[in-house]
Amino acid sequence: MEVILMDDIASLGKAGDLVKVSDGYARNYLLPRNKAVRATANNRRMLEHNKDLLQHRMDRLEKEAQKQAKRIEEISCTIAKPVGEGGKLFGAVTTSDIEDALREHGMLLDRKKIELDEPIKNLGVYTVPVRLHPKVVGQLKLWVVKE
Repeated sequence: MEVILMDDIASLGKAGDLVKVSDGYARNYLLPRNKAVRATANNRRMLEHNKDLLQHRMDRLEKEAQKQAKRIEEISCTIAKPVGEGGKLFGAVTTSDIEDALREHGMLLDRKKIELDEPIKNLGVYTVPVRLHPKVVGQLKLWVVKE
């Protein structure tokens, strides 16, 4: 049976995909839980229409993310932390510290979008990637200085 997925399912595909599954899997699991709909002619037309709307919305979001990435790359954030011997910080600079520094510059951003591999524990200048969209990554210049 061919069905159109309404939700992402790890073993089958993403929402909006047209997939062929066994009749029992569709009848007993996918259809009753509203995770898929039958691939009728009407549902296929609706799927194409929804894909066009989704693509238009994704293009608009990507353009907005590019504008925001440009603003982030123009900003230079400074975070002051207490320092011990050898330039090592007491504690570390984390994504929440970076989020607060960006907020001071008027950028409201979720800290989950800041891609910091590990907390910063030394003084210096860092370039921190900020993923604003799956295709758009802005580079934030971050100065960690002595308090």
